[in-house]
Amino acid sequence: MEEFLVRRERARNGAADDGFKEECAVVGVLGDPEAANFCYLGLYAMQHRGQEGAGIVSTDGSAMYAHRELGLVSDVFRSEVLARLEGRAAVGHNRYATFGSKDWQNLQPFVANFADDSFAIAHNGNLINAVEVRQELEHKGAIFSSTSDTEVILHLIARATAETTLMKKVAAALHQVRGAYSLVVLSHNSMIAVRDPFGVRPLSLGRIKDAYIVASETCAFDLLNAEFVRDIEPGEILEIRQDGKMCSDYSLACGKSALCVFEFIYFARPDSVIGGRQVYTARKRLGAELAIEQPADADVVVPVPDSGVPAAIGYAQQIGLPMEFGLIRNHYVGRTFIEPKQSIRDFGVKIKLNANRNVLEGKRIIVVDDSIVRGTTCRKIIKMLRGSGAREVHFRVSSPPTTGSCFYGIDTPSHAELIAATHSLEDIRCFIDADTLGYLSREGVFRAVGGSCDEFCDACFSGEYRLGKPKNDAKAGVVKLNYPRQRGGC
Repeated sequence: MEEFLVRRERARNGAADDGFKEECAVVGVLGDPEAANFCYLGLYAMQHRGQEGAGIVSTDGSAMYAHRELGLVSDVFRSEVLARLEGRAAVGHNRYATFGSKDWQNLQPFVANFADDSFAIAHNGNLINAVEVRQELEHKGAIFSSTSDTEVILHLIARATAETTLMKKVAAALHQVRGAYSLVVLSHNSMIAVRDPFGVRPLSLGRIKDAYIVASETCAFDLLNAEFVRDIEPGEILEIRQDGKMCSDYSLACGKSALCVFEFIYFARPDSVIGGRQVYTARKRLGAELAIEQPADADVVVPVPDSGVPAAIGYAQQIGLPMEFGLIRNHYVGRTFIEPKQSIRDFGVKIKLNANRNVLEGKRIIVVDDSIVRGTTCRKIIKMLRGSGAREVHFRVSSPPTTGSCFYGIDTPSHAELIAATHSLEDIRCFIDADTLGYLSREGVFRAVGGSCDEFCDACFSGEYRLGKPKNDAKAGVVKLNYPRQRGGC
């Protein structure tokens, strides 16, 4: 079954954190004996895009060397491991966190050996027709070792026997799939970078000395002191050969764009540049637009760290209030922690955030965050703020209400679990126990980011799935809200 369906089933059957889960990160390096080390550093810079596991595959032109493991990049790649990843070319992948058990077999990059050739592939995104294509391949005798839709692409490339080059095989394979994908494919003598026809997921090209690097975000280039060259274009298949020569194929291009707008709201690192737009600047503008649309009488603006900080800065500057860190984040929380045997109320939130009473006591505060998904975390945060003396709590969100699941590479809850999809603004306000609640409008988002809705995918807000939806999507139901107490007419 397609991986996003597996994740959604896990979400239904087990407890999950409130909020979106990260995407994936891909990186590829060609033309330097330190290729594997460069991949490691690139993945390290993009750790925010996935913390479940990481992998690197390298090649010396005659053999491929691979290492994949569950855990954070710094734990997976020790010095002795990197020493074994030989060669002047490498591809790497960070896998995002999922619900339920961790699956080693889904860690990338995947490696395929066929006929007289081998290649490795790393993928960020989701295919909306992966289930149908996979079933068709299985009927033809294909054997799969993972639940990832990336393996579907791998099989299609291997079966493109009528094509004479890897670049043409990749093109033939991708003409059979639909959805979002940014790919890096590595062979013994070349590296291929691809974005889907709509360019939903980011992918950029950089250069470091005589080597080329492709990465999901430009923050990877900064760590390596690499020069940003350009973005890989939507629908472009770019091949870079060992001699540095490049060749582009635009047979996938459709002349449209649907870059994920949530990259600017939450997912990308603030110091990255995506589509020529500085993410940090866009987030500050989101906050400024939010202040114009949703002001409140208050004493101080408080961000929900870390994702809400740039928007809170923009909000505070626009409205003319001070911004203070009324919530302090523990940056050293690992992937797992031991809960006390004796239950501590709201332990899951308190292990990550703590209220700063000195800032909050007796104050009317405006809390700024990037999104509300299920609402459960917001509710606990507001309870913590009130418990530390906040007199009023006005909650502001630097994005529109999230009313739809993502099928293009973001691990979002089902439609029924999205609080804004099934409840009114007033219901949500009462549930999270805020004095007032305000979201940024869709128009405000595009004013802040700079561009029109035609350039971006915002299906999670608008319900306009420009790439289509999977046939298997059958999510329904309503989540009942239990209100904490009567406040402000609730």
